[in-house]
Amino acid sequence: MDFLLYDWLQVETLNQRERFADHNRETFDAVLDTCERIAREKYAPFNRLVDTQEPQFDGEKVILPQATHDAYKAYGESGMLSAAQDYEHGGMQLPYVVEAAANAFFAHASVSIGSGMLTTGNANLLMAHGSQRQREVFAAREFAGEWSGTMCLSEPQAGSSLSDVATRAEPDGADFEEDALGPRYRLRGNKMWISSGEHELSDNIVHLVLAKIPDASGKPVPGVKGISLFIVPKKLVDAEGQLTGQRNDVALAGLNHKCGWRGTTNTLLNFGEGKFPVDGRAGAVGYRVGEPGKGLLYMFHMMNEARIGVGLAATMLGVAGYDASLDYARNRPQGRPLSAGGKDAAAPQVPIIQHADVKRMLLAQKSYGEGALALLLNCARLVDESHTGTPAAQAEAKLLLEVLTPIAKSWPSEWCLEANSLAIQIHGGYGYTRDFPVEQYWRDNRLNMIHEGTHGIQAADLLGRKVRMMDGAGLRLLGDQIMDTIGRASILPRVRDHANALEAALAEVSMATEAIWTFDGEPDANAALANAVPYMQAFGHMVLAWTWLDVACAVVAANDGTPASEGRLRACDFFFHYELPKIEAWLLVARNRDQTAATMPDEAF
Repeated sequence: MDFLLYDWLQVETLNQRERFADHNRETFDAVLDTCERIAREKYAPFNRLVDTQEPQFDGEKVILPQATHDAYKAYGESGMLSAAQDYEHGGMQLPYVVEAAANAFFAHASVSIGSGMLTTGNANLLMAHGSQRQREVFAAREFAGEWSGTMCLSEPQAGSSLSDVATRAEPDGADFEEDALGPRYRLRGNKMWISSGEHELSDNIVHLVLAKIPDASGKPVPGVKGISLFIVPKKLVDAEGQLTGQRNDVALAGLNHKCGWRGTTNTLLNFGEGKFPVDGRAGAVGYRVGEPGKGLLYMFHMMNEARIGVGLAATMLGVAGYDASLDYARNRPQGRPLSAGGKDAAAPQVPIIQHADVKRMLLAQKSYGEGALALLLNCARLVDESHTGTPAAQAEAKLLLEVLTPIAKSWPSEWCLEANSLAIQIHGGYGYTRDFPVEQYWRDNRLNMIHEGTHGIQAADLLGRKVRMMDGAGLRLLGDQIMDTIGRASILPRVRDHANALEAALAEVSMATEAIWTFDGEPDANAALANAVPYMQAFGHMVLAWTWLDVACAVVAANDGTPASEGRLRACDFFFHYELPKIEAWLLVARNRDQTAATMPDEAF
């Protein structure tokens, strides 16, 4: 972490900017040290406990282990919920890249307990799009850790298809447009897969809910343009933001029991079913955020932030599995190397780390996990650039983030899951038991390819929109950044061959992108996007190769000769030798717009 932040990303230079002028490496390290300590003391010892003692509903409230309450309290008191906010809002004005690095410790220690990703994202959305009073009442209390937040998008009948949401929001009679907290509505509908949707960890829960306002005919406006965003608190508050003591009409319909992330409450919520009537009427009270019809646009503020958070969580699960399997491989004696007379049963057994195939699996995990961490920290650094850089730098950072965000979410969720699978493999039969943590890491990580936009959605977004937006300006900017790294690496003998390989990969991806969208015949988006996932896999591997090469340049420049530096260079070698060649096969089907899968008849399955 120190190497990536200070030697590679040069995070210390951020204190030259007015917003971060009060900070230096000492203050950054103090935050990292505090979060590492809390993660070690309040999270890591209870990772297995929260996996086995799942949330339970006793008919009135959700019961969680005391360890979860203690962890939540410690995280809230750390100040991390408002770390990047202005001083006037109780924040530290911390660079987002340092905030992301600090939160990585919690994901490594126990992603299942969770930290404050949704609460912070919820409050950040309100700071960007809410009214002054909404910021003062809801966001401020979320930043303080008094209240928590959720995002309520999916519905039982409309998972990723948000245009089909059926939750309705109708103006609340005489109170409409008069409430100090915003235009007041009554919501009715159901929301599914709501993380932290019901619990007793905080005094209140602030639900951000997507719903449709009926038109003059009483029918919801079809499509995403009909979606608006509403604040729906679990407990009602007055104009001053004080709890009134009355429940809102939001009821827990059930707990979802998942493969992983078992320590985090996941819920089905019913809005407005009449279980907790307000003023004698059914309907959950909600306050509209911003303008009608712009709900999805506002929610993307939170979703894009969450996608970086999901990528970081997936990454740290991969790193945690790597750490566990590395320790196991160093301490598990088994077999004898052939070069030392492997058939001699009298010879002492060796730790399995001495076997070449185990080293291969460890190097794969290291290249996936540490490469993904570098990518995510670089994206977080771009967030800082987009807020505090020069106007030109801000514009470039925002455009580059548009292209990289689908990769930041999808690549770690796929390849750090593979790292967890390899960690189980290194443990052998023991990896399949609950006596070791690696099976839980795999189960926890399997969710990350699904939530905050599935793998297929990220691929369609990348190929269908991000590489084509502004006539390909984002892709060209990424290409320029990659070529800059190639130029610096090409004069370094240690990584010159990698620079050449990356340049060839960039050319392949660029040509494939052009071929997909300029195919002979009539334009056909369905045919072009049929192999969006293989395209994204190739694109992602190119981005990770670029990331590793850029990191390797910093390692060579440091020239410190340490084992850690050698490990980074070997992980870079592994990625270029074992992983980068895969892009040719992925691009083949994408470039040719192969329709084998797309045209398979249902009945033929």
